Amino acid sequence: QVQLVESGGGLVQAGGSLRLSCAASGRAFNSFAMGWFRQAPGKEREFVSTINWSSGNTDYADSVKGRFTIAGDNGKNTVYLQMNSLKSEDTAVYYCAAAAVNYGTFYSYTQSRLYNYWGQGTQVTVNS
Repeated sequence: QVQLVESGGGLVQAGGSLRLSCAASGRAFNSFAMGWFRQAPGKEREFVSTINWSSGNTDYADSVKGRFTIAGDNGKNTVYLQMNSLKSEDTAVYYCAAAAVNYGTFYSYTQSRLYNYWGQGTQVTVNS
């Protein structure tokens, strides 16, 4: 069984920063991409960022471009999300996910349906 565990969430003032981490444990598996999604109260889960391990390509939602940075270690199935200049609208539960299917070296894994494993989520609250 594969488990993804997020950490690093918390309460921060607007304009502040947080760094989320996600590590996989349990059964060994190959991930071709990892990503971050978020879900705010009363809203659907939405894509935040992804990294394709084959190419190193990253992708971001327009709402976080220039503020968030994704990075990680493919060999350890670990991914991070550095969040700067946080806004109140970034408040949400953040989930990391791992994709075990290869859709291509430069494919951008922006859709949640492409991911096979999910973490339980970590709460990020930004006070304005």
